[in-house]
Amino acid sequence: MTMTIESPRSQTPAKKRTNWEKWGWIYMRASGVLLVVLIFGHLFSNLMVGDGVAAIDFGFVGGKLANPFWQVWDVLLLWLALIHGTNGMRTIVNDYVSRPGLAKALKVALFLAAALLIVLGTLVVFTFDPCPAGADPELLASFCTAS
Repeated sequence: MTMTIESPRSQTPAKKRTNWEKWGWIYMRASGVLLVVLIFGHLFSNLMVGDGVAAIDFGFVGGKLANPFWQVWDVLLLWLALIHGTNGMRTIVNDYVSRPGLAKALKVALFLAAALLIVLGTLVVFTFDPCPAGADPELLASFCTAS
């Protein structure tokens, strides 16, 4: 009796699924490179340019957050760092938590904490008022008009 084995490629291929672990791994590498550039740019502009650390006060921060370039820079830094850190913590949970229910609860808590911090941080950056009414004029940025 002769037996015929079908070619493995003759069957209908299974539906391809997204490999989230692969994309998480790629994100960690790409965001890590971007974060190095963003962090060192942030440190250089705050500590090396101008009067250095002595110049950092409310007016300095207010001036930076009034500039659209620095708003985008800081939001990009915030988003990349929080997502990068959350993804790293998710990997630690996957590696060390053996109970599926606890692992899911920890990952949900991580996601919620990161989402909350991203929303609040983004709101602060884009709604920050460097010239609040009733503030001490000596603490205000130089571009603020005394009211």
